[in-house]
Amino acid sequence: MKFSGNIIWLIFGGIIISIEYLIASIGMMITIIGIPFGLQTLKLARLALWPFGSVVTDRGNSGGCLSVIMNLLWICTGGICICLTHLVFGLILCITIIGIPFGMQHFKMATLALTPFGKRID
Repeated sequence: MKFSGNIIWLIFGGIIISIEYLIASIGMMITIIGIPFGLQTLKLARLALWPFGSVVTDRGNSGGCLSVIMNLLWICTGGICICLTHLVFGLILCITIIGIPFGMQHFKMATLALTPFGKRID
């Protein structure tokens, strides 16, 4: 089920979402200050490419206070917009029974898009 779900995801927009995150990541990494944010966008690109079977886990206190500060900066500079976009797509997809698994993947991406620092994709 995971493999077929990922193939359907890729065909119907997953590859496009992943490429958009990849382009945004390259744009952010142009400056030294943007490198940490670009790395988090790469994390989103990876999840957008193969979401079924991927699990977003919290690393615990690995980042400490810096992780909280970076997440606040992320939210203020566009993270909330990315999160809301995934929530809207998730709600739209959950209208039909067939779309529920795909909507759940958008909800998973929304949680990562809101606070990516200190999280890991397994």
